[in-house]
Amino acid sequence: MRVLIDTNVLISAALSATGTPFQAYIKAASYPNRGLICEQNVDEIKRIFNKKFPNRLAALDKFLSVALMTLELVPIPTDISNLEKQVRDVKDRPILRAAIEAKADVLLTGDKDFLESGIFTPKIMTPSEFLEY
Repeated sequence: MRVLIDTNVLISAALSATGTPFQAYIKAASYPNRGLICEQNVDEIKRIFNKKFPNRLAALDKFLSVALMTLELVPIPTDISNLEKQVRDVKDRPILRAAIEAKADVLLTGDKDFLESGIFTPKIMTPSEFLEY
C-alpha cells in the first residue's frame, strides 16, 4: 500500500517515538507498505520546528535524515485537481495533489480539513485508523 504521510503525523512522530503517530509512521514506512512524502511536508516540518521547537532541531535533523532514506519523496503537480476543492485549507491542497499523482492508497493525517473533506480516493485516515486497517 502506498501511504502519503502528512506533516502533522511527521511532526508528532519526530517529537515522540512512543505515540500512535510514530507507530503509524513506522507501519507506513515498512514493507509491504511504501511511505511517501512531498517537498511541502519537508518544508512545513522544518518551518514548524524552527518556530515552535527550536531546541529540538537536532532531533528533527536526525529524524529527517532517516526518514528521507526510507520514504519516497514525490513531486507536487502544478495542475490543479477538481477533487482538491473539497479540502477547505488551500495550503493543504498541494499535499492532496501529490498523493493523487503518486497514486497513494492512503493519506495519513490528523488534519480535519482532510478528514472532513469527503474524499474517498485516496483513503484519508488518522494514525489510529491506519494502525487498525
